[in-house]
Amino acid sequence: MDLDPEDVFKDEEDDPDNEFFQQSEGSKEYVVYLVDASPKMFKTTSPGKDQKDETHFHVAVSCIAESLKTQIISRSYDEVAICFFNTREKKNLQDLNGVFVYNVAEREQLDRPTARLIKEFGCIEETFMKEIGSQYGIVPGSRENSLYNALWVAQALLRKGSIKTAEKRIVLFTNEDDPFGGLQDAAKKDMTRTTLQRAKDAQDLGISIQLLPLSCPDSEFNVSVFFSDLIGLEGQDLAQFTPSASQKLEDMKDQLRKRIFPKRIVRKIRFHIANGLSIELDTYAIIRPALPGEITWLDSVTNHPLKIERSLICEDTGALIQEHPKLFQPYRNENVKFSPDEIADIKRISPGLLCLLGFKPLSCLKDYYNLRPSTFLYPSDQEVVGSTSVFIALHRSMLRLKRFAVAFFGAVSHPQLVALVAQIFPDTADDAPRADEDQIQKAAALIKRIYLKDYSNHQFANPALQRHYAVLQALALEEDDIPEIIDETAPDEGGLARSAVVKAIEEFKLSVYGDNYDEESNNLGKEKAAEASRKRKAVAEDAAKGFDWVSLADKGQLNNLTVAALKNYLTAHNLPVGGKKEALIGRILSHMGK
Repeated sequence: MDLDPEDVFKDEEDDPDNEFFQQSEGSKEYVVYLVDASPKMFKTTSPGKDQKDETHFHVAVSCIAESLKTQIISRSYDEVAICFFNTREKKNLQDLNGVFVYNVAEREQLDRPTARLIKEFGCIEETFMKEIGSQYGIVPGSRENSLYNALWVAQALLRKGSIKTAEKRIVLFTNEDDPFGGLQDAAKKDMTRTTLQRAKDAQDLGISIQLLPLSCPDSEFNVSVFFSDLIGLEGQDLAQFTPSASQKLEDMKDQLRKRIFPKRIVRKIRFHIANGLSIELDTYAIIRPALPGEITWLDSVTNHPLKIERSLICEDTGALIQEHPKLFQPYRNENVKFSPDEIADIKRISPGLLCLLGFKPLSCLKDYYNLRPSTFLYPSDQEVVGSTSVFIALHRSMLRLKRFAVAFFGAVSHPQLVALVAQIFPDTADDAPRADEDQIQKAAALIKRIYLKDYSNHQFANPALQRHYAVLQALALEEDDIPEIIDETAPDEGGLARSAVVKAIEEFKLSVYGDNYDEESNNLGKEKAAEASRKRKAVAEDAAKGFDWVSLADKGQLNNLTVAALKNYLTAHNLPVGGKKEALIGRILSHMGK
């Protein structure tokens, strides 16, 4: 099925005017960050990226700050709150001790992140001790329980929204694996019981609790002491928790700025078949284009978005017209007037249904008809019972008769004809060329040499978009410097130049193309290419003889040679000559076995 990407890629909450597509907050997420601010968080240090010691409090603040920056790009509709516990000062609606809800002006406690929040929160370490303070909220002889209070405040903040339409999370940062370790038996049991019950109450309300432990240098965070019961870990999940949580923490420190499109239903469509028979379909966007956001005009002085206003002025009197202008169409010497609602109804060609028009053979469907990304359709019995049965019968008939359906998709903004094609794997032609056993083995050896362990396409960023996001961040946060963007999509020339990889490539080429294959034969002809290659190699060999390559490599003086001289060595030894100077030197050293 081929739909307009500007329409189908638009989430339901972005299309409130269409009465047939209900608004949904199903993709929305509410998150409360709970940060332990006890003195232990400021004393314990761990090495950072630059190998300098960082306090655990700094690690937690940095992770949250990076998450807020990424969230504006990836999930701008999500709402967050930041809460410190084990604090000297208190600031929360429940007036509980040891809990401080951090916020900035013109923003609710649980709200979408703003540039001001990100900017001021990034500098909170400089003023934290003066304005908020740190202290142990769980001490012997006291009935105060700051962890209990923090969970209560977080649960109250997450009352916003419904668990049926939004995901709610509490993310807890702490380096204390036994918060009640300093208490006596009776007091410890009582506080442990009440805190676990508070966590269970929050989970019963659909709130998930995620723990991000910060291990001390001399001891590993032992989640089994207390927090395994709080977050509900047992068995295999308990054994795998620590490495999984450590990876999540590292991911938060170095997040990739990218648009995140949740794997969910984009919208629901009513499919009208015939004679009043309609079924319900869910649509899924398989591929979405990664494009910069819409252009927003800003004031050059205040950096605030400009509000566009339009005023109508009478041509005769020059007066400002307050009333909405009348719309009309001349017809037989008479002006027929229309109201804005009537104009909207005229433009509404279809009520938003997907209407079946007929069927055609698959041979009539050409590849070049597909002008936009396709959309995957799946039946749903949620509102129309029997949709799955009808859809399966239609799908099987289209496959059996080798037909595709022609339908009219009546989007208000862009009505069009679409093709509904039943999914099936194509048959492999019997006369297709097949690899022999030797070619398969050589190909497997090559893949093994260049295989990337734990590869994911999410690890690589679009450098143009990253540059765009960096400029937006500098503009919004009033930063002077724009961070340098590294192009991670560039090939690893040094890795591909390793002798083992080069050997595997050559063996694969030899098994597929034979001994007489020349890469340049397609452009110069086999005879001319071979002759030109021999001449270049001879010239390169003569030029390479003028250097003591082994001595230069041992003394580390290859960098003093020109690129042309380095390429002469590579050409003389049938090695690739592409890449920068560092890659050429690495290739030469690999060939020498150094």
